[in-house]
Amino acid sequence: MRVLVAGASGFIGSAVRDRLAGDGHEVLRLVRRRAQNDDEVSWSPGSGIIDFTVMDRVDAVLNLSGASLQRLPWTRRYRDEILESRVHATRTLADAMRKARTPPKAFLSASAVGIYGDRPGELLTEHSSAGDGFLADVVSRWEAAAQLAPHETRTVMLRTGIVVGRGGVMQRLRLLTSLGVSGRLGTGGQHWPWIALDDEVGAIAHLLGSHVSGPVNLVGPTPATADRIMGALAERMHRPYAIPVPERLLEAALGRAADDLLLSSQKVRPQRLIDDGYRFRYPTVEAALDATLNPEPAPAR
Repeated sequence: MRVLVAGASGFIGSAVRDRLAGDGHEVLRLVRRRAQNDDEVSWSPGSGIIDFTVMDRVDAVLNLSGASLQRLPWTRRYRDEILESRVHATRTLADAMRKARTPPKAFLSASAVGIYGDRPGELLTEHSSAGDGFLADVVSRWEAAAQLAPHETRTVMLRTGIVVGRGGVMQRLRLLTSLGVSGRLGTGGQHWPWIALDDEVGAIAHLLGSHVSGPVNLVGPTPATADRIMGALAERMHRPYAIPVPERLLEAALGRAADDLLLSSQKVRPQRLIDDGYRFRYPTVEAALDATLNPEPAPAR
């Protein structure tokens, strides 16, 4: 397939690009500057500018664009950027697909488990309703923009959790752990939906060739609490796990981001991935952490 990728230089995007190329797909990258190579296409998502004729030349579009959630604090201005960067990029791609004479067959658009809000004690699948809160509202509007794609294009919303790898939020957690200041966050009993980077990439590659449409939870099959994840990380790094951080202190330091990123509880199940036959390489968070901290050479495909 020829796949157009937005956000190809990011933590997940660069890994996806390598995987797709390794699988024999041709990858075109959207860049926010003048294109310099044949595999680049220039665009300005904030202004809605893109050469829509590129959509006639690709089989699928993968949208991974969006301002980082790890940039803190979430000021009012940055909260606007979190929302607008996602909605504008997604709407720009959907509009371009609608203008194409032959729209792409598939549109895989990034989303997040944040849509479920704080739901302690509830098992969440793709059939669960949207929750409340800032991220729940952002993701709802993000997914609504993805659904503006033409009806003949199979559209998938990739509801991703914490990606366990050498970037993203895990990079910050590893730094805290290495400094010896890791400990229980709030009660520690809140569920953190997680997925190994290799499975995030593998699931995206799987869904490109699938017939599934609509929301898909990209999370590991074995739920884990914040305490389990942070404790397992400290154990593997041979560092103490002894400095608890009360909820009030987290909220005072991080504001709204504390509730959405660290304190909310979401026991999310990847029901549609499992039903579609995807096999997880790392079914537990411990296995995912082992692969991150002690990576092995990638298997031949």
